[in-house]
Amino acid sequence: MTNNLDTLLTALYVHLDDHVLAQPQQRRKPGRPRLLTDAELVCVAAAQVLLRCDDERRWLRLAPARIGHLFPRLPSQSEYNRHLRALAPTLLSAAMWLARAVPTWAEPLRLMDGTPLPCGASRVTVNRSQMGEIAAYGRDVSHHAFYWGAKLMLITTAEGAVCAFSLANPKETKEREQAVHLLHVQPCTPGPSPIVGDKGFAGAHTEKAMRALGHPLIRPARADEPDPGVFPNWLRQRIEAIIWTLKNQLGLERHNARTTEGLWARTCQRILALNAAIWHNWQIGAPVKRSLIAYDH
Repeated sequence: MTNNLDTLLTALYVHLDDHVLAQPQQRRKPGRPRLLTDAELVCVAAAQVLLRCDDERRWLRLAPARIGHLFPRLPSQSEYNRHLRALAPTLLSAAMWLARAVPTWAEPLRLMDGTPLPCGASRVTVNRSQMGEIAAYGRDVSHHAFYWGAKLMLITTAEGAVCAFSLANPKETKEREQAVHLLHVQPCTPGPSPIVGDKGFAGAHTEKAMRALGHPLIRPARADEPDPGVFPNWLRQRIEAIIWTLKNQLGLERHNARTTEGLWARTCQRILALNAAIWHNWQIGAPVKRSLIAYDH
């Protein structure tokens, strides 16, 4: 196998169609049938992100030349958008299957962090947007700035595969509450394991709740606590690099979503693409598992 986009899409389609999205034969619904099956659409959506095409219209103009030999039938932009939003649960299932298929899923260590996901930059957008359920004003502590959008919480393996994630309203749900809720609703490990986080998760109630779920929190000491000097800062920075990969290389900050459903679908799409690249890099024995260089051209 070679580490190029065609090989990744072929391997991903085979595994999704055979093991993840295989469904019994069902009676066809009334109306025109879709041009792409669910497994095909997942692969096309992953290719869009890996090739850094944030705009769907531009992507569907580029796709016939880049992946037309693999997917000769491609839908229109409106059909592609509708199918992609309806397929958000499938994108989530496929992304979580890929996370469980990498060897580091069994490692007893996870990284956790939250990051802002801006959805608008003007007052007019705030007043007219259809994202009021998930978006609100929040504060980006890392950059000392306010934003209007959602808060994305991630739990990843050490090499970058996303094991669990959630979107929350930053005004209604605090970061620590979102972290505990995510651990409640989404299994991120096959068993108890420590989680490396930052100072923002500090708190007796939060740490007790996480410990009760089998995930003791490892974090740096606050200014009012004695510092033993043994916290792995290099490991803490790794999840920052994972977030940078999602936001910059995979275009999560340029999601262009206008509705809550669209934002969730595009977030699942980016995380699916990241997990697919890491899974394929494990399959071919690539030295850097989170590297996307072989797939972005």
